[in-house]
Amino acid sequence: MMIISSGPRRLLIAVVSLVTALVPFYSAQAEMSAWAENEGGRMRLVALAPDAAGKIRAALQIEPKPGWITYWKEPGNSGIPPQITIAPESGVSLDAIAYPVPKHFFKGAIEDIAYDAPVTLPLSLTAAGKGPVTIDAAAFIGICKDICIPFQANLQLKLGPAIQSHPQEEAIFQAADARLPKPPSPDFDVTAHAMSPDRKTLSLDLVLPGGGQGEGKGAPDIIVTGPSGYAFTKQIGGKRDGATFKVDVAIGKLPKDYDVAGKRWSVLVIDGERAMETTLAFQ
Repeated sequence: MMIISSGPRRLLIAVVSLVTALVPFYSAQAEMSAWAENEGGRMRLVALAPDAAGKIRAALQIEPKPGWITYWKEPGNSGIPPQITIAPESGVSLDAIAYPVPKHFFKGAIEDIAYDAPVTLPLSLTAAGKGPVTIDAAAFIGICKDICIPFQANLQLKLGPAIQSHPQEEAIFQAADARLPKPPSPDFDVTAHAMSPDRKTLSLDLVLPGGGQGEGKGAPDIIVTGPSGYAFTKQIGGKRDGATFKVDVAIGKLPKDYDVAGKRWSVLVIDGERAMETTLAFQ
């Protein structure tokens, strides 16, 4: 994994509990796998049967123990982003992973972008065939307190008929969707962006909700994600004027010979209780 910036790193260690987590977990004709557990928490797979187009609504549920965290898609100075792999022989493919709004944690010079409470990552899957479906997934996450423990589990799930009602699973998906950042809207958006010629700063113009009254009244939390493994959060000279906010985001060291032209980055903006995520396209 590429590191987004220099700075103190947590010690990553493997523990005995990792071995037990590698054992497959079976739940025949169920829509939830058994929980896989380790020292810092537990996780399981939830899914519904494919629809007529073969699309499967699924999710990875992660529950850190109190005092522990698990990571967002770009974790910060150190950490392990979630990784989910579906066995090709299962006839199921992973199309996308969605990420609820994370929190920003600072401990000295260590910066983490993570979750300190139960979190559900929505998954979009596709089944190739029309027959019975078994999802055979390998999930790998980091779960951290004073140390980071790599947590890996094989989660297998056989899906029942689509005609059955699954209110518990539906409730899990609805709650997860409610925690996702929203797309841009007229009152919450990035209206302009520009990379400096030396690639040291990214200038952003934003419109923020509530005119500075109904939501956050200071600087919003901004997380820019660039090349895979890189995130940038340090704001320079931010100025909020009613509903508008202008700021430069410091861009750390990028990959050697990286050319931003033609690339598409993402930005997550958290302002009070609202969060918005959008794409930044560079010419």
